[in-house]
Amino acid sequence: MKKPVAIDKADIKAFLGPGSKFEGKLSFDEMVRLDGIFSGEINSSDTLVVGETAQIEGNIHVGAIVLSGRFKGDIVATTSVELRAPAQVEGIIETPSLKIDDKVIFNGEIRMPGSLVKEDPKESGKKKK
Repeated sequence: MKKPVAIDKADIKAFLGPGSKFEGKLSFDEMVRLDGIFSGEINSSDTLVVGETAQIEGNIHVGAIVLSGRFKGDIVATTSVELRAPAQVEGIIETPSLKIDDKVIFNGEIRMPGSLVKEDPKESGKKKK
């Protein structure tokens, strides 16, 4: 699995520009940027950049995502999710690292795998029958 790289240090290999519409399944191996309308599934181990003019509805499973547009659905990112203003997001986000800028609208649920869940010390000494 590729480790996502910073946007300013990588070349975007595919681009769906403003005014374009796409429906279906998208998979890629290197960074992709979407600024148009997309409906469907997106799968990658790399980084997805969603521009301010983008409108996406569906499910996304990527290494990392930087989202500035409108999104409705579920996001699973193995590395990180960054929501930048003026993003509007509705759905479930699952990621170990999350950054949300001021003025982002988020309505949904956040799941962070690997989060610390401490065992009750009173329960740890008890034997199970």
